[in-house]
Amino acid sequence: MSENSGNILLVEDEENLHETLKLNLEIEGYGVTSAYDGKEALQKVNNEYFDLIIMDIMLPEIDGISVTESIRVNDNQVPILILSARNSSADKVLGLKKGADDYLTKPFNLEELLLRVNKLIQKSKKMQTRENIGDTYVFGNTKIDFKAKELFLQLTHKKQLHCNRAGLQLPRMA
Repeated sequence: MSENSGNILLVEDEENLHETLKLNLEIEGYGVTSAYDGKEALQKVNNEYFDLIIMDIMLPEIDGISVTESIRVNDNQVPILILSARNSSADKVLGLKKGADDYLTKPFNLEELLLRVNKLIQKSKKMQTRENIGDTYVFGNTKIDFKAKELFLQLTHKKQLHCNRAGLQLPRMA
Protein backbone atom coordinates (compact mmCIF):
# COMPACT_ATOMS: atom_id res chain seq x y z
CA MET A 1 0.00 0.00 0.00
CA SER A 2 1.35 3.41 -0.88
CA GLU A 3 1.71 5.92 1.92
CA ASN A 4 -0.93 8.34 0.55
CA SER A 5 -3.67 5.89 -0.47
CA GLY A 6 -5.83 5.93 2.65
CA ASN A 7 -7.73 3.69 5.02
CA ILE A 8 -11.25 2.61 4.16
CA LEU A 9 -13.96 1.04 6.30
CA LEU A 10 -16.01 -1.23 4.04
CA VAL A 11 -19.46 -1.88 5.49
CA GLU A 12 -21.20 -4.52 3.36
CA ASP A 13 -23.02 -7.64 4.54
CA GLU A 14 -23.13 -9.51 1.21
CA GLU A 15 -19.98 -11.60 1.49
CA ASN A 16 -19.13 -12.08 -2.22
CA LEU A 17 -19.52 -8.38 -3.00
CA HIS A 18 -17.61 -7.47 0.14
CA GLU A 19 -14.64 -9.64 -0.78
CA THR A 20 -14.64 -8.42 -4.41
CA LEU A 21 -14.72 -4.77 -3.32
CA LYS A 22 -12.03 -5.34 -0.70
CA LEU A 23 -9.74 -7.05 -3.22
CA ASN A 24 -10.15 -4.26 -5.79
CA LEU A 25 -9.60 -1.51 -3.22
CA GLU A 26 -6.47 -3.26 -1.94
CA ILE A 27 -5.18 -3.59 -5.51
CA GLU A 28 -5.57 0.21 -5.77
CA GLY A 29 -3.39 0.58 -2.68
CA TYR A 30 -5.98 1.23 0.02
CA GLY A 31 -5.99 -0.32 3.46
CA VAL A 32 -9.41 -1.91 3.97
CA THR A 33 -11.08 -2.75 7.28
CA SER A 34 -14.21 -4.88 7.09
CA ALA A 35 -17.53 -4.58 8.90
CA TYR A 36 -20.51 -6.78 8.08
CA ASP A 37 -23.25 -5.06 10.10
CA GLY A 38 -24.08 -1.61 11.42
CA LYS A 39 -23.17 -2.32 15.04
CA GLU A 40 -19.70 -3.54 14.06
CA ALA A 41 -19.26 -0.48 11.81
CA LEU A 42 -20.00 1.93 14.68
CA GLN A 43 -17.55 0.11 16.97
CA LYS A 44 -14.80 0.36 14.36
CA VAL A 45 -15.50 4.04 13.66
CA ASN A 46 -15.23 4.78 17.39
CA ASN A 47 -11.92 2.90 17.73
CA GLU A 48 -10.06 3.57 14.47
CA TYR A 49 -9.32 6.38 12.01
CA PHE A 50 -10.62 6.08 8.43
CA ASP A 51 -10.17 8.31 5.40
CA LEU A 52 -13.44 6.99 3.92
CA ILE A 53 -16.39 4.78 4.77
CA ILE A 54 -18.17 2.80 2.05
CA MET A 55 -21.60 2.04 3.52
CA ASP A 56 -24.38 -0.30 2.44
CA ILE A 57 -27.86 0.70 3.63
CA MET A 58 -29.53 -2.66 4.16
CA LEU A 59 -27.43 -4.08 6.99
CA PRO A 60 -28.12 -6.41 9.91
CA GLU A 61 -28.28 -4.98 13.46
CA ILE A 62 -28.36 -1.26 12.51
CA ASP A 63 -29.12 0.00 8.99
CA GLY A 64 -26.60 2.11 7.08
CA ILE A 65 -28.66 5.30 7.24
CA SER A 66 -28.78 5.11 11.05
CA VAL A 67 -25.05 4.37 11.18
CA THR A 68 -24.35 7.39 8.95
CA GLU A 69 -26.56 9.61 11.08
CA SER A 70 -24.87 8.40 14.27
CA ILE A 71 -21.42 9.12 12.85
CA ARG A 72 -22.48 12.68 11.98
CA VAL A 73 -24.18 13.25 15.35
CA ASN A 74 -20.81 12.51 16.95
CA ASP A 75 -19.30 15.25 14.73
CA ASN A 76 -17.11 12.80 12.82
CA GLN A 77 -16.56 14.31 9.36
CA VAL A 78 -15.10 11.21 7.69
CA PRO A 79 -16.40 11.04 4.09
CA ILE A 80 -19.17 8.46 3.63
CA LEU A 81 -20.01 6.89 0.27
CA ILE A 82 -23.28 4.99 0.33
CA LEU A 83 -23.28 1.98 -1.98
CA SER A 84 -26.80 0.56 -2.08
CA ALA A 85 -29.30 -1.40 -4.13
CA ARG A 86 -31.87 1.18 -3.08
CA ASN A 87 -32.02 3.45 -6.10
CA SER A 88 -35.07 5.67 -5.68
CA SER A 89 -34.63 9.42 -5.51
CA ALA A 90 -36.15 9.38 -2.02
CA ASP A 91 -33.50 6.90 -0.82
CA LYS A 92 -30.69 8.97 -2.30
CA VAL A 93 -32.03 12.20 -0.81
CA LEU A 94 -32.45 10.57 2.61
CA GLY A 95 -28.89 9.21 2.55
CA LEU A 96 -27.45 12.58 1.61
CA LYS A 97 -29.62 14.40 4.18
CA LYS A 98 -28.43 12.08 6.94
CA GLY A 99 -24.80 12.89 6.19
CA ALA A 100 -23.51 10.84 3.26
CA ASP A 101 -21.10 12.66 0.95
CA ASP A 102 -21.93 10.56 -2.10
CA TYR A 103 -24.43 7.87 -3.14
CA LEU A 104 -23.84 5.17 -5.74
CA THR A 105 -26.41 2.54 -6.64
CA LYS A 106 -25.87 -1.17 -7.29
CA PRO A 107 -25.14 -2.50 -9.81
CA PHE A 108 -22.27 -0.07 -10.31
CA ASN A 109 -19.29 0.44 -12.59
CA LEU A 110 -16.11 -0.49 -10.71
CA GLU A 111 -14.07 2.23 -12.39
CA GLU A 112 -16.65 4.85 -11.38
CA LEU A 113 -16.61 3.60 -7.78
CA LEU A 114 -12.80 3.75 -7.65
CA LEU A 115 -12.82 7.30 -9.06
CA ARG A 116 -15.37 8.43 -6.47
CA VAL A 117 -13.35 6.76 -3.69
CA ASN A 118 -10.18 8.52 -4.84
CA LYS A 119 -11.90 11.93 -5.09
CA LEU A 120 -13.46 11.66 -1.62
CA ILE A 121 -10.20 10.59 0.00
CA GLN A 122 -8.19 13.34 -1.73
CA LYS A 123 -10.77 15.94 -0.69
CA SER A 124 -10.66 14.66 2.89
CA LYS A 125 -6.86 14.82 2.99
CA LYS A 126 -6.87 18.39 1.66
CA MET A 127 -9.31 19.43 4.38
CA GLN A 128 -7.12 17.84 7.07
CA THR A 129 -3.92 19.49 5.90
CA ARG A 130 -5.35 23.01 5.73
CA GLU A 131 -3.57 25.29 8.12
CA ASN A 132 -5.61 25.75 11.26
CA ILE A 133 -5.93 29.48 11.88
CA GLY A 134 -7.46 29.06 15.32
CA ASP A 135 -10.71 30.30 16.81
CA THR A 136 -10.12 33.93 15.87
CA TYR A 137 -8.46 35.60 12.92
CA VAL A 138 -7.51 39.28 12.79
CA PHE A 139 -6.45 41.20 9.70
CA GLY A 140 -6.38 44.98 9.51
CA ASN A 141 -9.47 46.38 11.22
CA THR A 142 -11.38 43.11 10.88
CA LYS A 143 -11.74 40.31 13.42
CA ILE A 144 -13.45 36.97 12.76
CA ASP A 145 -14.38 34.74 15.69
CA PHE A 146 -15.01 31.34 14.10
CA LYS A 147 -16.08 29.66 17.31
CA ALA A 148 -18.70 32.32 18.13
CA LYS A 149 -19.47 32.79 14.40
CA GLU A 150 -19.03 36.56 14.67
CA LEU A 151 -17.45 39.22 12.49
CA PHE A 152 -16.23 42.58 13.79
CA LEU A 153 -15.42 45.24 11.22
CA GLN A 154 -14.04 48.67 12.19
CA LEU A 155 -15.40 51.24 9.68
CA THR A 156 -14.09 54.43 11.26
CA HIS A 157 -12.45 55.34 14.52
CA LYS A 158 -15.82 55.55 16.24
CA LYS A 159 -18.10 53.10 14.42
CA GLN A 160 -17.88 49.39 13.89
CA LEU A 161 -20.12 46.65 12.55
CA HIS A 162 -20.88 43.51 14.47
CA CYS A 163 -22.26 40.50 12.64
CA ASN A 164 -23.22 37.27 14.33
CA ARG A 165 -25.53 34.32 13.68
CA ALA A 166 -28.53 36.57 14.33
CA GLY A 167 -27.46 38.90 11.52
CA LEU A 168 -25.88 42.29 11.08
CA GLN A 169 -26.16 44.83 13.90
CA LEU A 170 -25.41 48.43 12.88
CA PRO A 171 -23.41 50.47 14.16
CA ARG A 172 -21.88 50.17 17.60
CA MET A 173 -19.88 52.94 19.18
CA ALA A 174 -16.32 51.93 19.97
